[in-house]
Amino acid sequence: MTADTNKFVIPIGPQHPALKEPANFEFWVDGEIVTGASVRLGYVHRGIEKGAEARTWTQNLYLMERICGICSHVHATAYTLGVEKLAGVEVPPRANAIRQLMAELERIHSHMLWLGVAAHEGGFDTLFMYSWRDRETVMDLLEKISGNKVHYSANLLGGVKFDITPELAAEVHKGLDFLEERNRFYLKVVTTDETFIGRTRDIGTMTTEKAEFLGAIGPTARASGVARDIRVDAPYLTYDQFPVKVMTHTSGDLHGRFIVRIHETFESIRVIREILDHIPQGDLTTRVPRRIPAGEAVSRVEAPRGELLYFIASNGSEKPERVKVRTPSLCNWSTVLSLAIGLKLADMPMLLSGIDPCFSCNDRSIRLKRGQQDPQVWSWEKLRQYGIEYYR
Repeated sequence: MTADTNKFVIPIGPQHPALKEPANFEFWVDGEIVTGASVRLGYVHRGIEKGAEARTWTQNLYLMERICGICSHVHATAYTLGVEKLAGVEVPPRANAIRQLMAELERIHSHMLWLGVAAHEGGFDTLFMYSWRDRETVMDLLEKISGNKVHYSANLLGGVKFDITPELAAEVHKGLDFLEERNRFYLKVVTTDETFIGRTRDIGTMTTEKAEFLGAIGPTARASGVARDIRVDAPYLTYDQFPVKVMTHTSGDLHGRFIVRIHETFESIRVIREILDHIPQGDLTTRVPRRIPAGEAVSRVEAPRGELLYFIASNGSEKPERVKVRTPSLCNWSTVLSLAIGLKLADMPMLLSGIDPCFSCNDRSIRLKRGQQDPQVWSWEKLRQYGIEYYR
């Protein structure tokens, strides 16, 4: 309880039944209304970036996959793109197309998993069970291609391990037909169910201006009308040959974030079919030297949660000098804490799940306090304008 006896601080975590991973939230409430919020991350700091410095370029490929179980392929892809840029090698088009195909299958998996988690946080356990049952289909497809359901290990430095045979292509087409039908059902549910709409519409609304100011990325930003997607803005792999459309929404609320992700699932299904029908012919790999030439490289990819950035530095040896990973969850946390102000405490689980958070992906945290800001960088008056009062 604070000095004002009508206001309380509600702590959640780091160990709490409502949290899937450890983090510490504090919500200042006046009755049921949230008046302030803070978060402390870093409880699952695993030292992956430091560990990369003691492993070879190839060993790190498997280490980076384990930053996130849901986004293992996109992490490996971002890493390989950076290393290949340093090595000056050109990956065969067929390998890049297979990488894109795997990335879009992973996006479907991630969005369907998120749909279930978010529905569960809102008390809609029927939708949770349906979506998690149906996502087994895409996991089975990934397993048929790579032999693994979670960490696919499809990437190599210079290419991919697995080819897409005509038989596999037919299996994927069949699975996509089923997934498309099921996602049409999910879209109908989230746009017509009165209870679900009541928990999401006009909740956590973020304008385009606010999304830009807070640095929101991925579906969280696109649901606020920010048409930004690395696959379109800076195409990599074969996204120039098999382009995607940016899915946006104008509502900016939780409901819009559901709609954007389901529409992105439909778009991923369309692009995968294009790849299967027009996949380039050629080799799957090209040679990459064991010693990567000295230099620095930045690679950017669009993970299911948003832009994923890798900075890789080489000193010319068999091991990297530095691997820096900036994950999308780290960018979207500020939106949650800002939007929490003025909402009811019961809205917090849905608001938190709305950004599709990954606590383990952050792997680091900083705490910014008053008096430590650079006036040339931070404008506290501007932050307060957007309701950010959690820097204490």
